[in-house]
Amino acid sequence: MASLISNVPARAPAPPGVSAFDADKVDALMADYGLVGDFLNLGGEPSSHRVVAAMSGGVDSSVVAAVLHRAGYDVVGMTLQLYDHGEAIHRKGACCAGQDIHDARRVAEAMGFPHYVLDYETRFREAVIEDFADTYLAGSTPIPCVRCNQSVKFADLLATSKQLGADALVTGHYIRRAINGNRAELRRAADAGKDQSYFLFATTPEQLDYLRFPLGHLEKDQTRALAAAMGLAVAAKPDSQDICFVPDGDYAAVVEKVRPGASRPGEIVHVDGRVLGQHEGVIRYTVGQRRGLGVSVGEPLFVVRLDAENARVIVGPREALDVRRIALKDVNWIGDGDLADADGLAVGVKVRSTRPPSRAVLEIASGGAVHVLLDQGEEGVAPGQACVFYDAPGHDRVLGGGWISATAG
Repeated sequence: MASLISNVPARAPAPPGVSAFDADKVDALMADYGLVGDFLNLGGEPSSHRVVAAMSGGVDSSVVAAVLHRAGYDVVGMTLQLYDHGEAIHRKGACCAGQDIHDARRVAEAMGFPHYVLDYETRFREAVIEDFADTYLAGSTPIPCVRCNQSVKFADLLATSKQLGADALVTGHYIRRAINGNRAELRRAADAGKDQSYFLFATTPEQLDYLRFPLGHLEKDQTRALAAAMGLAVAAKPDSQDICFVPDGDYAAVVEKVRPGASRPGEIVHVDGRVLGQHEGVIRYTVGQRRGLGVSVGEPLFVVRLDAENARVIVGPREALDVRRIALKDVNWIGDGDLADADGLAVGVKVRSTRPPSRAVLEIASGGAVHVLLDQGEEGVAPGQACVFYDAPGHDRVLGGGWISATAG
């Protein structure tokens, strides 16, 4: 178990400037939103179940913890300190350090359930930050939020929750967990603008049996209404936007700090073979990028591919970005049957978190290699990103996904 930093066992008065807990309104909202009784579907009375609430310090996870406590569950709030407290304490738009830890602690104080802060800095650096740097150096574009869920929150924190005797690990993610027969399924959130299914494709069946997501059927405004009625200090707190450990969005600076001297300059090359200029490192570029290339040929240019081995940035016209075939690695399958049985299956796929699913077909080779064949070309499909599968034609259920290793037109 990670080292314990602090805990808060007792209720405290509401902080100055924060509305008091409105019990009648809270109970009415919880009833309207279906957050009463054993809404976690653990069986029996809520009071008979200990649950761990993962608290990042934001409004979503804070509401989840507070609602669980109000419903009668035996709640233990857990916050992971993931990166340097000193660097992050004054930053906005992040999570899991500095002010956010303080905010999570205040929610636990106000509601009266225990709260613990666990030091996961070393684990987070090894599993997420170093992977982030190495992925950029390899000419790919990482998604650290998926790696964090995969290797820290839904692995290490889940294991810690079980050690504490908890019956479930509950988070504030906007995704729905549904029971079909005797198995749990992942489904997209009701609030399409907040849906986080793309970032949770690597959730395994075993993890899904233990995890709960009470906000998946709510709109964000409903979550904030609950926070306001409970008098939570984070009720109006903005959502986190940036990668938590990347100050000011300067990805290259983080890579240089983690792997000093590993990046090297090279050539910017047109797809037709012409050398157009020089660059200071492939870590400063990503597939689909148009601005900041530093070269001009009289027509718009885009980064088409990154050749990290030869330190080359390949650029070309927009049509050169078109991708119809995607090779995947480390595929996670949570659909029906075995992955091998999904050869030829029509699916919807997302290759960017902000894009709607596109029609595609899965191709599963006899040796286990997985490819996605898109019905129509997609632009800016970058190795290192995720390709997430949804059922067809509804595109509601998450079937799994994998990491993009290569693309072809």
